[in-house]
Amino acid sequence: MERSSVSPLYAAIDLGSNSFHMWIVREVAGSVKTLAKIKRKVRLAAGLNHDNILSDEAMQRGWECLSLFAERLQDIPAERIRIVGTAALRTAVNADTFLAKAKTILGHSVDIIPGEEEARIIYQGVAHTSGGSDKRLVVDIGGASTEVIIGAGFDANALTSLKIGCVTWLERYFKDRELSAANFDAAITAAKAAIDPILAQYKQLGWDTCVGASGTVQALQEIMLAQGMDEVITLQKLKRMQRQAMQYERLEDLDIEGLTLERALVFPSGLSILIALFESLNIDTMTLAGGALREGMVYEMMSQMRHHDVRERTLNSVQRRFQLDAIHADNVANTAMTLLTSCKNEWPLEQQAPCLLHASSTLHEIGASIEFKKSGEHAAYLINHIDLPGFTRAQKHLIAELLRRHREVLTSLPEQHALSASSATRILRLLRLAVIICHRRDHLHQPVVTLTAQDNNLTLSLPSAWLASNPLTNAELQQEANRQTDMGWPLHIIAMDDEA
Repeated sequence: MERSSVSPLYAAIDLGSNSFHMWIVREVAGSVKTLAKIKRKVRLAAGLNHDNILSDEAMQRGWECLSLFAERLQDIPAERIRIVGTAALRTAVNADTFLAKAKTILGHSVDIIPGEEEARIIYQGVAHTSGGSDKRLVVDIGGASTEVIIGAGFDANALTSLKIGCVTWLERYFKDRELSAANFDAAITAAKAAIDPILAQYKQLGWDTCVGASGTVQALQEIMLAQGMDEVITLQKLKRMQRQAMQYERLEDLDIEGLTLERALVFPSGLSILIALFESLNIDTMTLAGGALREGMVYEMMSQMRHHDVRERTLNSVQRRFQLDAIHADNVANTAMTLLTSCKNEWPLEQQAPCLLHASSTLHEIGASIEFKKSGEHAAYLINHIDLPGFTRAQKHLIAELLRRHREVLTSLPEQHALSASSATRILRLLRLAVIICHRRDHLHQPVVTLTAQDNNLTLSLPSAWLASNPLTNAELQQEANRQTDMGWPLHIIAMDDEA
């Protein structure tokens, strides 16, 4: 029997205009587990001359990289390998020369995909790794092209590949390596001219949320977090990054807090393109997508992974992976959502709050898979260090902090950027109550409860007979009322007459 048939390996290789990437994964419990991520800065697009001829030096850099990749492909069946080339190879008039030797090195053909096909696959990568069903605008700034997509769910409604990229813009507008206002203005103006033909169509289609799937966006998020900002990108923050960059005269001197040396060379050019996109399309906010081209390639090879609720797939996978009691977890989640529904009119919450309460409830016992006594600490560590497709970095952090406090010891939540402080505190309070109410682990033995809210005050009412017959839970609820009240979050436990 084929050894890999139980848990097959998949490989996706992206021969990009700036970097070559290889991603090797296997399917585990309904999710994708990364086994290897290998990236080499090849800067293929920098090897294109004015006649679009790829230089021998650039091709040699690419072949040397592929020689490294080839070793890891030997044990993976051909039908589980996909290798694509993007803008630089689409443009190069001598691409056949590069591709012939690449096939010899890899033992597999390279598929040079058209720009719209690249955009389509990128969108699939975003759809499989980013939560929410809203109509989304997706932006991916590559080395020699920028893909702009509008879609909802797994269906893309508009696919465009623009001939602007961080490597080509570097060579065109920052060739002198000067970080001057003139260079930035020229790069931004030229990018706007390239974007202009799609403006009418994209503004007419519209979108609810915007995500960026490029190295430029990832670099920006790392810079913002390093500088104490949240993960949401705005035009104001982009302009702030531009001002920081212009404090340095030359590219080689660029030393912005949070910017890696590897990304520094193409950061100003990528930043210029992103500013142009924000200004031309009137983008309010952007967050980092969970995946892009390589993720789309892998998920399309895994037909069983097509799922219209990415977050649900993620939660189910984590439950199986850590052998959680799914029935009990669903009961706690349903109870938490019932409590939320009962007081939602008095407690208005942000749109993402119910989703994060549900996720926290579903995974509340994950820490106990390591040790019960410090289960909250273990839960927080696990959530912060495992992949959770469908949840942003800030959302993962909040889920981790909620689970750190899901039972017994109660402390204030630290600063976080997924929800407002009041909404985060409110879902923490509901999570803790749901966990206590479900202690008997059987919904048939749960009481009918009502929860009312007035400002910051909560009143939980339970049948008096049930409280009398469940003295331990009654005591735990009273203790919880004391804990929350001591935190400045008043909670009252009321016994109702059975007839009520």
